[in-house]
Amino acid sequence: MSEASRPIGAEELDASGSGDVGDYIALMKPRVMALAVFTALVGLMIAPGTMHPVIAFAALLCIAIGAGASGALNMWYDADIDGLMARTSARPIPRGRISPGEAFTFGMVLACFSVLCLGILVNWLAALTLGCAIAFYIVIYTMWLKRRTPQNIVIGGAAGAFPPVVGWAAATGAISVEALALFLIIFLWTPPHFWALALVRRRDYERAGIPMLPVVAGEDETRRQILLYSLALVPVSFAPVLLGLGGGLSGLLILGLNVLFLSAAYRVYTIRKGRGAEHAARQLFGFSILYLFLLFAVLMVEQSLGAGVPWLA
Repeated sequence: MSEASRPIGAEELDASGSGDVGDYIALMKPRVMALAVFTALVGLMIAPGTMHPVIAFAALLCIAIGAGASGALNMWYDADIDGLMARTSARPIPRGRISPGEAFTFGMVLACFSVLCLGILVNWLAALTLGCAIAFYIVIYTMWLKRRTPQNIVIGGAAGAFPPVVGWAAATGAISVEALALFLIIFLWTPPHFWALALVRRRDYERAGIPMLPVVAGEDETRRQILLYSLALVPVSFAPVLLGLGGGLSGLLILGLNVLFLSAAYRVYTIRKGRGAEHAARQLFGFSILYLFLLFAVLMVEQSLGAGVPWLA
């Protein structure tokens, strides 16, 4: 195994860091954590039934902590390659602010705490789902897929699709087809979202020995896959409306979002050289975040306004 793709060894876990509160917050990947909490909030709010606000807040707090635990454990395992990539070289472990051992302990404590508290305070199905999400992200994606296959993002993307299911399970004590529809939207959204970034950061992944699709299959094939997954996302994005989770407002906004998303994906597919190609990929990456936020937000707003905020007891 090359130095670039080698996981952290046991001897390196004994290093001591000097991190402060800000470093530990960075270790939790707050931007990723925020998106996870937001999609979980939407799953919780649009689920049928009622939920006491205090219990709802406790559920979201546990989900946030679980997402932070995933980020910390991901940085622990990937510390060797993070230092080789411009995008990740300023993270706390490569900078020597936090040792791998400290990150591992911090992540494990947060993971166990979040799952146990969610089970005790809310319900055990939600806790089990959160535990599966953490395990999938760390074991299946980070430890297994990421360094072995260009399909790492496709399969591993399931980890980021769990939060609305956890929110739904917290509110209802069950997992329904509606929750799975929310899961599938994020699952199909992840490849074009992340491959757009991978096109821009291809050299980083080459340097670190990570078999991202642009490195293994080339940029043209990556552009083709981005367009195909974007096309597959369109019909699935309407599933919540068809299942009664949204109405006319949601349908119109989702239609508009899909037109813009497909337009951005098509630009990535057709503009293949020069600064224009990089600009198109950056545009798709940036808009994809807005796309997911607005799609979930309109479902939450329309459901709340139309049903009088049914999740409040």
